[in-house]
Parts: sequence; C-alpha cells; structure tokens
Amino acid sequence: MPDYRRARVPGATYFFTVNLHDRTSDLLVREIGLLRASVRAARQRHPFHIDAWVVLPDHMHCLWTLPSGDANFALRWQVIKFGFSRSLPAIEARSAVHIRRRERGIWQRRYWEHLIRDDADYQRHFDYIHINPLKHGHVTRVADWPFSTFHRAVRDGVYPPTWAGEGGVEEWVTGEA
Repeated sequence: MPDYRRARVPGATYFFTVNLHDRTSDLLVREIGLLRASVRAARQRHPFHIDAWVVLPDHMHCLWTLPSGDANFALRWQVIKFGFSRSLPAIEARSAVHIRRRERGIWQRRYWEHLIRDDADYQRHFDYIHINPLKHGHVTRVADWPFSTFHRAVRDGVYPPTWAGEGGVEEWVTGEA
C-alpha cells in the first residue's frame, strides 16, 4: 500500500488540484450550482478561507487558508466531494474497485496538495489558478471564464481586468503581461 505523506501545518495555505474520474466530462461546470452548494455546506461545518479558485469542466484548482490550529483539509475535501456526489443520480460508470469499495465513480480518489511556502510561491499558484482556463483553451481572455475568483481579484484591485488578455498564456509566461 502506498505511503502518502501530506504536509499538515495548522493555519497554513494550501494549493489543491482535484480531478473528476472521467477527464472528458464537463460535470463540474454543468453542475456548478451543486458544487458551490457543496463548498458552502463544507465551509459552514468546517470553515476555511478561499484565497483563489477556478473550476474547469473536469478539474479544479484552489488556494485555501485554514483556520489557526486546524490542518484538516482532507476532511473538507471529503465533505465537498460527498456532498456533490450524493446529490447526483448514480448513472456514472463504476469500476469493480468502485463497486467493491461502495464508491461513486465521479472523483479521482486522490488529489494534489501543496503547502504554500512563501509569498512568491503563493503568487505563482494564485496566478496559475487564474490563468488555467486560458491555458486549457477554454477562453481567449481570463476575464471571460465565469467559474473563477479572477473576477473577485479584479474587484479587489489585485489584477487589472485585462490581465493575461489577448496576449494569453505566452504573454503571461514570458512576463510581458
């Protein structure tokens, strides 16, 4: 059995990537209201601050800051995934492993987690989250993707509305944005 080691630092900020089991699905954006409700319910029971978040059709990236003295991000993901899954009809394909474990076939079992180390690391991940719809070719301007905290960051003065606009990913990567 693999020995997954996770950095658990109470009150820290973490970057996550969470994927659907079916990477060709558009379930996350098709059911965005349900996903938002699942996140709200999880935050009511187990608070955390959403620093940044982007939802794409088949995966999502986010930055969370946990409350002081709390490092249990795994519980929060469990609540979000379960809340989302239980509200959907059970029509997805399930492998023998899913059936044996009595699991739905909606989510990949694991997720990527990264402990944010410093301000530069935070900024890189913050930008990565917001550039992701452009990187995957869903839009030609970051501002055109509706399922992102980019719009909040613009309102807060973090980004100009044209950040990573027409020049796209190449402009952002080269630092000429």
